[in-house]
Parts: sequence; C-alpha cells; structure tokens
Amino acid sequence: MDKDKIAQTLTPEALEDLFPIERSNDFFEAFYGDQEDSHFDIRLGFEGIRDNRIFFSFRLIQRPGKCLACNMTYGLPHVLGRHPLINLSGLVDDIARLLGLNHGSINWSLGSTAEESRDLHKIPLIISTG
Repeated sequence: MDKDKIAQTLTPEALEDLFPIERSNDFFEAFYGDQEDSHFDIRLGFEGIRDNRIFFSFRLIQRPGKCLACNMTYGLPHVLGRHPLINLSGLVDDIARLLGLNHGSINWSLGSTAEESRDLHKIPLIISTG
C-alpha cells in the first residue's frame, strides 16, 4: 500500500465526492422528516494510515445555533452502519475503487463516537487491507 499516493488521492474534494453533503441531508430528511431539523452535518474525513489500515472518520459538525449533544451522537455508529442512505458498504467499495484496492481483501469497521469538542464529534471508520 503506497501511503503517500493514498494521502494525495484522499483530498477534501475527493472525500466530498465520496460522501457529499447531500447524502447527510437525505439521511436527516428520512430520519427527521426535514433535514433542517438536524443539529449537525456529517462529513467524511481522512485521518491517516497505519500498518494495513486506513483511518477515516464521520465528522459530526454542529450546525449554527444548534446543540451537538452526546446523547444524539453516541448511538449513531449502529445507525450509520446499517442505514441504506448512508450505504456504508457502497461507500467502502467506492473508496477501494478510488484507491485501487482489491475489494475482496478489505474489511471495515466503525468505532464508537468520540467527542473532539463541543461542536465536533467523530465516528471512526477503519478499512483494513489484508
């Protein structure tokens, strides 16, 4: 795995293409009935590479005038992992394709929500390649 090539490929623009803000909005539209009722946006972030693992995060970014409460985000990994609008398996396939990884040799997992700050929580997405 070429770490430099992967890091150069996973630009903010590439991450936005993989997980556009519209997907976050559609998720909250389905969840709440109106995406404006959400207290945060979901963005995909690249965190780094260690050994045969590529670390991403779903960044839960508080919306202006809203509160990013822990009780709203701690159960989210389970929901994200199975929600069809998020389509995590499809997202991982898209990442593998972008990076030229063999789809058959990758696994993924979601970690627990971590509170980075009052207005940013992160849910780790870890892709193992081998």
